[in-house]
Amino acid sequence: MWITPAYAQAAGGAGGFEPSFLIMMVLMLAVMYFLLIRPQQKKAKDHRALIAAIKRGDQVVTSGGIIGTVARVRSDTEVDLEIAEGVRVRVVRATITEVLAKTGHLSKAAANEDDEEEDADASSKKN
Repeated sequence: MWITPAYAQAAGGAGGFEPSFLIMMVLMLAVMYFLLIRPQQKKAKDHRALIAAIKRGDQVVTSGGIIGTVARVRSDTEVDLEIAEGVRVRVVRATITEVLAKTGHLSKAAANEDDEEEDADASSKKN
């Protein structure tokens, strides 16, 4: 005969409790926590601290890419940004992604430029 009869094979037992499976699942959850969840929580905490520390005079970047100087802190959720001379925009604090320069932390070069501009303004007023 060309066709051989198929014999039923004995099915494996239903099995019992596998402790290695439980250990593998716990390890996988621990890896996901340390690689995904924990860094995201830390980043969110740092962003909340950055937002809370914004003061008048800080130079910031919004999520839309607008760079401006904080002209006024309206409330816990809003600030006024001066994006050009005489142009102010009201912005939600949560949209601020980065603080470029803090108030009072001017570099020596920036401080020297400010002094030179003040001297030039004073001398032009005298003339």
